[in-house]
Amino acid sequence: MDRTPGAAATLRPEQGWGGRFSCQNPSVNKRVAAIVEQSWHKVPGGTAASTVRSLAAVKRIGTWNVIGVSAFHLRRPDPFVSPEVEVERVPLNRITMYEAWHRLRRPAVQRFTGPVDVIHATGGVVPPGGDASIVVTVHDLAFMHRPGHFTKHGASFMTRSFELTRRVAKLVLVPSQVTADDCIRHGILPERIRVVPWGVESVGVTDDDRLEIAARHHLPSRFLLWVGTAEPRKNLRGLMTALRSTTHDVPLVLVGPDGWGVDIDDLIAGARRSVIRLGVVSQRDLMALYNLAEVFIYPSLLEGFGMPVLEAMSQGTPVITSSGTATEEVAGGAALLVDPTDLDGIAEAIDTLLDDEDARSELSARGLARASEMTWDSTARLLIDAYDEASE
Repeated sequence: MDRTPGAAATLRPEQGWGGRFSCQNPSVNKRVAAIVEQSWHKVPGGTAASTVRSLAAVKRIGTWNVIGVSAFHLRRPDPFVSPEVEVERVPLNRITMYEAWHRLRRPAVQRFTGPVDVIHATGGVVPPGGDASIVVTVHDLAFMHRPGHFTKHGASFMTRSFELTRRVAKLVLVPSQVTADDCIRHGILPERIRVVPWGVESVGVTDDDRLEIAARHHLPSRFLLWVGTAEPRKNLRGLMTALRSTTHDVPLVLVGPDGWGVDIDDLIAGARRSVIRLGVVSQRDLMALYNLAEVFIYPSLLEGFGMPVLEAMSQGTPVITSSGTATEEVAGGAALLVDPTDLDGIAEAIDTLLDDEDARSELSARGLARASEMTWDSTARLLIDAYDEASE
């Protein structure tokens, strides 16, 4: 089945980083300072990728000058999440900067960026605003629902962040209506919330790409794919258990970094199906893996958005994901939905798609159509609307 979403594209090369990555437009008066520190996290995740892509799109549109803000680093970030905007570095390490901003409410961002109209707290830390309006992105409230999945310090930090958000944010941006509803239940007024879904880049994968990557990773002709950071809410243990009940012995390929609270090696050792663990791969390889997979399976328990679902659909890969979560919203009717706690139901869904080529083809077409609607330019225009509103 040909699932190529478009012509082959050159994937993003390694970008530079640090102050004055790119000159600002002197004809544009409005300036936003956006936190890009996630790009240097050990596991950057979807929050870093969404921040980098959306800010790059804001820059392209050109009605706002964007200045990134990070702590002081000697190393470059991962190329895939390297900011494409000018970055000013606060002369503090991350922990000190975060604690100073949350506990002391200083130093002011404007000391390093100059005057700005809006400060965008893109995930986690909420800096002081000074004379600028603060816009905060809340990706999810997993730390409230499952605090045991976080370290004690991590849960405390995120709780403090949410308290500051309720107090100081002029607008609260969320990637899904599911997260919006959750924020409302936890005390954010609906009139302060704006839903800003993430986008996806259409990356073409050629026949040569498929052949080379399948050979290099020793992939079978048919495989299931799961992509993510290993952590309890991703429900990897549930998926591995569900696979025991499938009638097909189709290997599961796992892609993504080690996270916390999940021993992947232990899960693989106890699996009754073939599991191939690839770990972290390049973005080029990742897109080809989506394209090659027979089915993408993502039965997460809780998500703020669920970027892998959208990425898989952008490659025309049939998707199985969780009902009643943000990933159902992201899929927009283009995925087979399961109760993530119903392991027999997950197994049945996998068997259904592996048995039915017509069903896979239908989901592939619907997924491609859905992904084509979700662009980073659309995300950026919603961000710009929020910046305009907050700066009034």
